[in-house]
Amino acid sequence: MVCEQTPQRSPSPKFCNSFANRIFSDVAGDITIFVGCDSFLLHKFPLVSQSGKIRKMVADLKGTNLSKLELQNFPGGPETFELAAKFCYGMNFEITTENVAHLRCAAEYLEMTEDYQEENLIARAETYLNEIVTRSLEKSVEVLSSCENLLPCAEEVGIPERCIDAIARNACKEQLVSGLSCLDCDGGSLDIKDRCLEWWVEDLSVLRIDFYKRVVVAMGQTGVRSDSIIASLMHYAQVSLKGIGKPQIWHPARTNPRAVENGQRSIVETLASLLPTEKSSSVPLSFLFGMLRVGIMVDATLACRLELERRIACRLEMVLLDDLLIPSVQPGDSLFDIDTIHRILVQFLQRIEEEENEDCGYESEGIASSSHDSLLKVGRIVDAYLAEIAPDPYLSLQKFISMIEILPDYARVIDDGLYRAIDIYLKAHPMLTEHDAKKLCKFIDCQKLSQEACNHAAQNDRLPVQMVVRVLYFEQLRLKNALSTSSGDGFLSTRISSGVTSAAMSPRDTYASLRRENRELKLEISRMRVRLTELEKEQVCMKQGMMDKSTQGKTFLNSISRGIGRIGIFGSPAGGGRQHKCGRKSKASERTTGRRELTR
Repeated sequence: MVCEQTPQRSPSPKFCNSFANRIFSDVAGDITIFVGCDSFLLHKFPLVSQSGKIRKMVADLKGTNLSKLELQNFPGGPETFELAAKFCYGMNFEITTENVAHLRCAAEYLEMTEDYQEENLIARAETYLNEIVTRSLEKSVEVLSSCENLLPCAEEVGIPERCIDAIARNACKEQLVSGLSCLDCDGGSLDIKDRCLEWWVEDLSVLRIDFYKRVVVAMGQTGVRSDSIIASLMHYAQVSLKGIGKPQIWHPARTNPRAVENGQRSIVETLASLLPTEKSSSVPLSFLFGMLRVGIMVDATLACRLELERRIACRLEMVLLDDLLIPSVQPGDSLFDIDTIHRILVQFLQRIEEEENEDCGYESEGIASSSHDSLLKVGRIVDAYLAEIAPDPYLSLQKFISMIEILPDYARVIDDGLYRAIDIYLKAHPMLTEHDAKKLCKFIDCQKLSQEACNHAAQNDRLPVQMVVRVLYFEQLRLKNALSTSSGDGFLSTRISSGVTSAAMSPRDTYASLRRENRELKLEISRMRVRLTELEKEQVCMKQGMMDKSTQGKTFLNSISRGIGRIGIFGSPAGGGRQHKCGRKSKASERTTGRRELTR
């Protein structure tokens, strides 16, 4: 910034009093140098003897009466020029990590090379950088951070590049040292590794995002562990994205909301691009969901959000219900971001399908198939998610149905969780038409409802009449099968015979048919286990009732036959069954899913 008139810059030039004891104290200053809005009354000789730029500028002034020089865009400003002038006058001052980058850039600007004097300012600054800064990770970070206001001059002299290389190299050394120290410990190796990570992970959070990106890339190329990089990314996000989403109206004069949003968007997109790509790396799901939430708030690029969603979909079976409850930022929309969760489920199902297609042998589709186990876990999580979003009065029927039908039929062993979610939705949307209620209830498979769910549905006046009739019909079939000693074997054999393949089918179709048959077998076995648990529970309740009420004339089959129309088990603890609250963080297993409290 150049001021209009010289007298207004500084009525009394700075060096009139600050250099009173120098050898030129008895000689009046013969040149005034302006840096920004500050002026310095100095002597030509000590300056031209070490600065090539000032020597050239003074030479250009010969033949004129002017003795004023103006240094435009001086790196570091007046404070740095004052240090450079002290160096020219031979005055002692300390070179530190805070001023070495400024001095190096100022020396480059003033052309203080060895051509004018040995051990000039460029050489002195370079010595400090090479012997002090680059050997320490902490000092390298401090100098790199100080370069933010010295661009592009700092890049021209290579200070950021050297600091970045030094940080990566020293971090790799620290990693090796911490690894060796862990070998000498029996049980405390993890604590030692965490302590070794903390001290430099926190230091990197002071860097600007562009410098930080270059540091992380250099670390990956040098061989720093991915878990260390992940820890650094998490800490940087926690520090730089703190308080995001809060309205800026409380401090309108302090920050520019649009500038803050753009800066946060750049940080989110950069951090997402820096996540390790190795399959062995384990980025915490909570961090991925946090980044996704922030990315939605600041309107990050679609590619950034899709990448985060893809990483989440790869481990969707491990998520918690709270992670899926992403608030919606669209005005007039539902309270939760349903579309994002839907896309994650689509990518998850694509991953499951690819894993199944990659299987080459039939044994890979056995009872303990990992892909099918993951699908069952996701099915339970989705049912809990549906129950959580169902009370939203702004949730449209189309979005709710799209979340239900995204999962295949074999993703649910029993439909109790789905029935509970639909019942909550019907209760929260009393204006729903009969046609829409029928459309919603058709997704419930009455054969996959537990005894308790059937009892609840039989007296649920929110359900369409056709749904209640279906429940009663299949409950009667269930009781009829219970009366037959071979009903279980006959039902299972029917399932098996229905899956017999034709000899005319191609090998690919045969394999697909066998895979579907295995799924049906696994689901049937799971259902049989649930039914066995229900029968055992019913038998215990019956025996207890016989002892308490002396009802020896009642038989086991009579106790089962009165199951239809009985709903007291859901609300009364006297039935012997302990109530299970289905809260937001419920992690009920496959067996206890059928015994959850169903809202009425």
